[in-house]
Amino acid sequence: MDLYSAQLPEVTDVTEVVEQEYSSSGPSPSSLECLYASSSKKRRRRAHACLSSPAIAQTDWTVSGNPLVVRASPANGEAQLQNPPRFAWPRNGAGAYDVEIQSPSGALPLVTVNRNWYLPTKALPQGNYTWRVRPSGTTMWSPARTFSITANSAVFEVPDNQALRTRINGKARPRSLPPLSTFAFAGWSTQKRSDLEPFASRLINEVMRQTSGLAAPSETEWPLVISSPMTQAMVDQQNHVRSRIEALTRQLEAAAIVWRLNKDPSSAQTFLNEAIKRGDELAALNPNGGTSYDNQDQATRQIALSLVKAADLLDGTLDAARKARWLGSASVRANEMYNRLAHLEQNPLDSHGTTNLVYLALLSSLALGQNEAPDAQKWFDFAFRYYVGYPSPWSGQEGGYANGTKYAYESVGYYLSMWDPMLQATGVNMYAKRWSTGFMDFLTQFIPPGITVHAFGDGSETEPGRAPDGSSRGPTLLRAFATRMWSPRAAWYVDELGEGPFEDALSALQAPYPLPVSDTTFRGPPSSSAFFPSIGWVAMHNDIAIPRDSTTVQRTSFFFKSSPYGSYNHSHGDQNGILLSVGDQPLLVKAGRYDWYDSPEWNSWYRQTTSQNAITFDGGQGQKVDGSDQERMKNNGSIKYFTAPPGYDFAEGDAKNAYAGKLEMATRQVWHPRDANGIGRNIIIVRDKLAAAQPHTYEFNIHARLPITDNPYDGKRGVRIGSGAQSVCLRDLNGNTGFIRPLGSGSTLPGVSEDHYAFTLNNAGNGTTAEFLILLDVGCNNPAVTVDPPVVVNGRITSHRVTVGGQSYTFN
Repeated sequence: MDLYSAQLPEVTDVTEVVEQEYSSSGPSPSSLECLYASSSKKRRRRAHACLSSPAIAQTDWTVSGNPLVVRASPANGEAQLQNPPRFAWPRNGAGAYDVEIQSPSGALPLVTVNRNWYLPTKALPQGNYTWRVRPSGTTMWSPARTFSITANSAVFEVPDNQALRTRINGKARPRSLPPLSTFAFAGWSTQKRSDLEPFASRLINEVMRQTSGLAAPSETEWPLVISSPMTQAMVDQQNHVRSRIEALTRQLEAAAIVWRLNKDPSSAQTFLNEAIKRGDELAALNPNGGTSYDNQDQATRQIALSLVKAADLLDGTLDAARKARWLGSASVRANEMYNRLAHLEQNPLDSHGTTNLVYLALLSSLALGQNEAPDAQKWFDFAFRYYVGYPSPWSGQEGGYANGTKYAYESVGYYLSMWDPMLQATGVNMYAKRWSTGFMDFLTQFIPPGITVHAFGDGSETEPGRAPDGSSRGPTLLRAFATRMWSPRAAWYVDELGEGPFEDALSALQAPYPLPVSDTTFRGPPSSSAFFPSIGWVAMHNDIAIPRDSTTVQRTSFFFKSSPYGSYNHSHGDQNGILLSVGDQPLLVKAGRYDWYDSPEWNSWYRQTTSQNAITFDGGQGQKVDGSDQERMKNNGSIKYFTAPPGYDFAEGDAKNAYAGKLEMATRQVWHPRDANGIGRNIIIVRDKLAAAQPHTYEFNIHARLPITDNPYDGKRGVRIGSGAQSVCLRDLNGNTGFIRPLGSGSTLPGVSEDHYAFTLNNAGNGTTAEFLILLDVGCNNPAVTVDPPVVVNGRITSHRVTVGGQSYTFN
């Protein structure tokens, strides 16, 4: 079987199977109502807008007023990107649910499940469908929702739990690796030795170095009991625990891998001894001590997985007592994880919980059949198909990551370390899932080759691949992730990211060989503009295909965000926020530094609107980012419209909800003209329409790592950031703004200085419109601009026509 088959065979005879899954007390979310649509490289664009789904009756029990609760999916009227789709709904206290799916030819057999989601095992024929759900034994049917399966719905079939367990238990150990006949060094072809021997040598040297250089762990290293509120000392201890456990578990796995590789048989016993030593050290740690779930859940999951994986890798070499000790320790930790994750099905927006879920899915796959881990089937039946059906709550089905690209980047590391052994053990290829390919597209758009800062949310001020100690991994993780995919865009991404630092040796040696990207015969860049509707992110590049090392022209990357996720979790009060980079030079940046989650500075400055390139009023009052988790999610934004026909890109965001009743209107519109060849003209016009009952002075905030210097043009206010091609001049086209130079209220990255500026505009209130009309002139080329008088009705500006370099657009 080809494990990397991206499309499983279509089926026309659909037989539903009633699966008796693990029963818990919680549901899971769905994709939001709109689909990602990007234009082709050739600029064969069609306009598309994000439209809400048809209304569902208010009496629908599957609609919750709590934004943190799972949404019913597929949403009404939603075309499915994956086939079969996953069905989900909020729990209402019932122990079981009946799911009815109506196909074009009639109703499919009724399916009863004891969880609040259902993932069919077989693809559905193309066509239009309806579905509804009820608590079993009642007549409380939800309203019927429509969805469609089209030629664009990628087939991704996952067998039921029993079939998966049979498949997994039938695989020889070590089941996390390819067959030993091809994994062991003796079985390598000449080409494979040429490709992978440098990684093997590096890993061998690393293990030898750490054998004497890595101290044994001690519970005395972690004396603090973590509680709320967090202190700096607690944060420091958690970071110390994580780094120590990461090093120890890596050494355990690396030693076991090197032993299995058996490149130098004379040293095999040395590596086996080192693996056993590290496994014993980890198994001896108190699961209720410094590495407990409550004190450091990242440590407890890593220890549990590493012990289970090592027992798999060293199968046949561990004595019975040691194996029981290792798997017994892992089981205590895995059961704690299992007990803490039941809420995900009802409340899935848990950043640590969703990562812990994939750990449980993998470790249970490896532990199945081990007598020393009797609960493995329970963990597996709960976690595996749930995770595979819904790997991330941070976007809809099109891919994306609402928590920002810093956390998306970190997730890539988890996916690589989990999905490769998961593929070998289970035959389920997560890289072929439609969400995963969409996530890859998201990375290409918002971390394009050569960019030096992340986008939006916690950690967005940092450089992709830059570690906290200042060392750089470059594009290692991104490149490695892209190599696992069959996609012209992923292949282009691999080429453009360049060789850079090598992929991590431990990861490279466990990757499939040859890498799937090597079979991609066509390499092509993604669209130069893209919209991810479920997270409210827009990317506009002048030409994304410009090579990162070009010396004649540089890529301009403009990002715009207005997100339904609001300021929840790692997101900020940056609805209708913008960012701008030219090549490797950030020009409009998010201000501040991420010290730690929920720190005083994080709350008072870092996530506040005044530290974003967004609108505040009356001296820095911004979007509401405090309050309960529900409030942070409800005080959100949305992209109301996005279109990319030939000649321009346009997006409109609505951030009114984010201001929690302080503003009656908070609309930002962005227009990016393109030439006849579809190349962006390095001109962006940003228009803000603002209104409130009370008078306000509004502030159009901008932040930069370079000096912001006054640069008036034609008697109107303007500023300049940067020099030469890597510059931007911002001009007030209405000619009626003032300005202030606010002081940053927080710290910055070491060696980084920031400058802050705000265009200001007074408004009398009473619902009248205040309008910022700001030109972003990338390269400061001073294009000719004509602004017609605005059309005003009842004190509100209804339309405004702007002409730049002979190209016109009417803002409505």
